[in-house]
Amino acid sequence: MEELRKIYNAGVVGAGGAGFPTHKKLSTRVEYFIINGAECEPLLQTDKHIMREKADELMLGIEKAAGLVQADRIVFALKKKYSDETYHLKKAAEKLNMNMEFFFMDSIYPAGDEQILVFEVTGRTVPPGGIPMQVGAVVSNVGTLLNIYYAMEDKPVIRKYVSVLGEVNDPVILDVPIGISVRECISAAGGSKLDSFHVILGGPVMGKIIAAEEIDKRGITKTDGGIIVVPSDHHLIRKNALSLRHMINQTRSACIQCSYCTDMCPRYLIGHPLRPHKIMRKIGYSEEIDESFIDSLICCECGICELYACPMGISPRLVNVYVKKKLREKGIRFQDNGSGIKDLSLREHRKIPAARMFSRIDMNKYDVKRPLELKRVDTDTVSISLKQHIGKAASPLVNAGDRVYAGQLIASVDFEDVGANIHGSIDGTVMKIDDFIIIQKTSNGVMPC
Repeated sequence: MEELRKIYNAGVVGAGGAGFPTHKKLSTRVEYFIINGAECEPLLQTDKHIMREKADELMLGIEKAAGLVQADRIVFALKKKYSDETYHLKKAAEKLNMNMEFFFMDSIYPAGDEQILVFEVTGRTVPPGGIPMQVGAVVSNVGTLLNIYYAMEDKPVIRKYVSVLGEVNDPVILDVPIGISVRECISAAGGSKLDSFHVILGGPVMGKIIAAEEIDKRGITKTDGGIIVVPSDHHLIRKNALSLRHMINQTRSACIQCSYCTDMCPRYLIGHPLRPHKIMRKIGYSEEIDESFIDSLICCECGICELYACPMGISPRLVNVYVKKKLREKGIRFQDNGSGIKDLSLREHRKIPAARMFSRIDMNKYDVKRPLELKRVDTDTVSISLKQHIGKAASPLVNAGDRVYAGQLIASVDFEDVGANIHGSIDGTVMKIDDFIIIQKTSNGVMPC
């Protein structure tokens, strides 16, 4: 319990994107403890950097986390092509004499998706709408496990590694304080090469798209692992800019019900009852969202359906995003009807090579083959979100005008809550509190203007 308290105190959450509070995830016993080093999205190098440069600390974090869940098997899953990373990891594991297996995966997309990873490693399908614990597994991203190591040293999560790529002059991995603006990160990567650009925050397929005018307002959170600068007329930007009306009209006029979107869906291929082509058929007939659309709730939004499979260029993923939102607003929850496929052998012949997915989304030219260098960046102002995680937002413990220091607890949740503590990432003065806590650096005790 003391170790879980340390993880809770440090505000550790899933660093790979989901942001599930780690002290909650590690509070049960499981058969498999799986380390996710597969880096789901193409292009990013953040996890590879951790595996190479922080292997010793990472192994200590793994040892602690695996002990908490009393795992029978510890499995480090990563891609076969990560030879340099594997060398460093094995060397670090040998130092601790760890009883750990390595599971090497093909370069498929989405290899790092939690439920796909569990299936690859264990052969077990996580129930639709369920979590890996239901099949005796817990999955943790390498960034999360590094933060667990620091938590054992009583160091809270106040900094983040972020890959900055795309149309920037100096692609780089940044070590930045939580809450630094996206603009400052782009500037630290030599600035954008373009006058007109958009930013994909996260990976190129599942990341959040923000316009250039928003990059001053958006601060880096505990779950952000990448910043990709792309032209404003890039295919991914145009695709995501389509209105719902346009998408529905496209569906009605162009969907040929070929079912390729379903045939290639990674969740369908592990036995989940998700059939995107049927959802497209339904919305083509009626825009009234009801229980008949319930399967959309288990879509992981990987983008294969619309960016790889669909021969007509329409948007099953974006339609699913809209449908899921409407179902949740109505309080409709997923119920498994048992209609998922039982013969999972088809999956072996329908895996998507990451390189081909990469080419389809027109990102090849941004793929930096060499390891990116690390650059530490500091800032005078941070905007720290009170909800950087799944669950309850943290409640502020400070007021405007208070002086705070880096590492100070500035917002909290109870240990029993699904939520995470938040800490100041720079020394300074609290300037404003709403959904964010804005801190500005002070010098010589002088309040900022």
